[in-house]
Amino acid sequence: MAIDSDYVQSMATQLAQYEIQGQLAKANRNQEAYKAQLNALSSLDTALKSFKSAASGLKLAGSSMLVNSASYSQEGYATATVGSKAVAGSYDFFVQQLASKSQLALQGLQDGDLGSGSLSIGQGSDTFSVDLGAVTTLDELAAAINGAADNSGVKATLVRSNGQVNLVLTSETTGADQAISLTASGNTAFENAVAARQELSVAKDAIVRLGGETGIELTSSSNTFANIIDGVSLTFSKAHQTGDTPLTIEIAQDQSATKEKAQTFVSAFNALMSSFDSLTASGGESGSRGPLAGDASVRAIEGMLNQLVRTSFGGVSLTEFGIVADRGGKLTIDSARFEKAVAANPEGFEKLFTDKGNLLDTLDKNLAVYTSSAGGLLTNRKDTLNTQLRRVDQQFDNIQKQYDSYYARYLRQYTGLMQTMAAMEQTYGMF
Repeated sequence: MAIDSDYVQSMATQLAQYEIQGQLAKANRNQEAYKAQLNALSSLDTALKSFKSAASGLKLAGSSMLVNSASYSQEGYATATVGSKAVAGSYDFFVQQLASKSQLALQGLQDGDLGSGSLSIGQGSDTFSVDLGAVTTLDELAAAINGAADNSGVKATLVRSNGQVNLVLTSETTGADQAISLTASGNTAFENAVAARQELSVAKDAIVRLGGETGIELTSSSNTFANIIDGVSLTFSKAHQTGDTPLTIEIAQDQSATKEKAQTFVSAFNALMSSFDSLTASGGESGSRGPLAGDASVRAIEGMLNQLVRTSFGGVSLTEFGIVADRGGKLTIDSARFEKAVAANPEGFEKLFTDKGNLLDTLDKNLAVYTSSAGGLLTNRKDTLNTQLRRVDQQFDNIQKQYDSYYARYLRQYTGLMQTMAAMEQTYGMF
């Protein structure tokens, strides 16, 4: 009788698998459960961080929940930056003149005019000099002016036309105090050019009159008037002509933009609540059971959030502004109530969200307990699950070793059995 090696290997495999099947099934169940929890916690962590980021974005530097806006009687004259503390009102402005830079041109110069003397350039009380003997070309002169360590704010360029080179000097900023003055010495060509210099642009301050053409005079070295009205900065871009109708600017609360900001918060909160619903679903006929169903710590996070959106801060709450939670924890905005309440108490609405220690601050601090990468509760739980998964991997390694040992043992036993049976057949054939 020949030994059937396929049969021997098949029997050894079946018996070895039988020996380890209980351990293997348990390890597979544990791995599946740990991975499901880890994926669920990672999804929850991402959802919490997305909400935290959206909430924090509403309180960036210079940002506010309350939005005011400006409207203009004429287009093209001005743009406004309106802060949350701007007082509503109507204002007339007559733009008498815009701010401008100082710009001078030295004409008829050539590379051969260099090699001696100096050129002094002044702005207000500041003056710096360039050694004309240290450069050999007008290009080098322009570079020397621009690179001078004590350059007070003058930019030099060369303008070429019809074979003539013009050295053009321009102040980098606008304003009357930026007027450029020139003095040349020790170089006749440059002395003559300075004496015959052409003024291309006169340095001026912007002049705007509040109240109309004969109103209060306001000046600025630039065309931007910061906080010209409390909470309002204006940048003017076009001047009026004598007799023109002044520009009327209306400052008012932008209900639509303010509601959009509130809706950003509501949408982010509801997206987070949807994540909770999916991850903690109890299951049943209507759907599958969520991987974090019944998880006490996850329920605690959801409870904390639901409590905060119902809490009063600074004497007011979201409910007073028409932002209410339904039975499922989702927020909705009652537009009519919202607009009426914000119009009546804009300062309270702003403080509710952005004052130190109020809603957004409290949400940020409370969520950090769970989402922090250093010691956050979700981070710790994910670390624990990853440790458990590594242990399961070790269990798989041990189970594989046990399987290999059982397989080798049963392979030896069945091979020995087959050899014994073959020997008995040979002995039986002798009789």
